[in-house]
Amino acid sequence: MPTKEDVMTILKGVNDPEIGIDIVTLELIYDVNVIEGKANIKMTFTTPMCPYGPMLVEEIKVKVKELNGIKDVNVQVVFDPPWSPSEQLRATLGV
Repeated sequence: MPTKEDVMTILKGVNDPEIGIDIVTLELIYDVNVIEGKANIKMTFTTPMCPYGPMLVEEIKVKVKELNGIKDVNVQVVFDPPWSPSEQLRATLGV
């Protein structure tokens, strides 16, 4: 059975197309749990008006379903709390 860590590893392969950095490093993933073959992912976008949001969600679903033992993927997009990059990420991004 895949674990949270397995899902997080897969998510590191999903890049934000505008920034070119993976969604885990960007701190867009708030929570992941795997229960009985279903991956539940709670995430946000860098902005509520993210034009790539639907594409990111679809890519996440496709990639996580590639894990052996995952039958379904639920992605919950939330904006509370709003995305706020850590100081370390800000330094990486140069902002």
